Amino acid sequence: MIFIAILIGCILGAIIGMNSPMISYTYSSYLAIAIIAALDSVFGGISSVIKKNFDLKIFISGFFGNAILAILLTILGQKLNVDIYLAAIVVFVWRMFMNLGTIRRYYVEKWSSKLTKKESKDEKTKNIASE
Repeated sequence: MIFIAILIGCILGAIIGMNSPMISYTYSSYLAIAIIAALDSVFGGISSVIKKNFDLKIFISGFFGNAILAILLTILGQKLNVDIYLAAIVVFVWRMFMNLGTIRRYYVEKWSSKLTKKESKDEKTKNIASE
């Protein structure tokens, strides 16, 4: 089910991306940091679903809160002529990799247990057939 949602989202994103106007260079850093913050929230949401402690209110507040904070850091950094947004990028990307590691471990363990069950079932069937 989630893979269908991801596939639909990717297709919609590609269609919208091809038909949308170009983002000017002045706003590209704002958009980039907002996208990274949003992706961090999405990976965190998937990870919390796997851990069975997902809360929609926390997800929505984190999604918009992280994006707004990251954009404000970018604005502040440009006013001070310091690249403060790089700190936000490092933190968000680090958290994305941590959440992706949790997701990966979950699916690898799930796949491994299915494979082990299938092998044990095949072995039982083989033993019954040989008797």
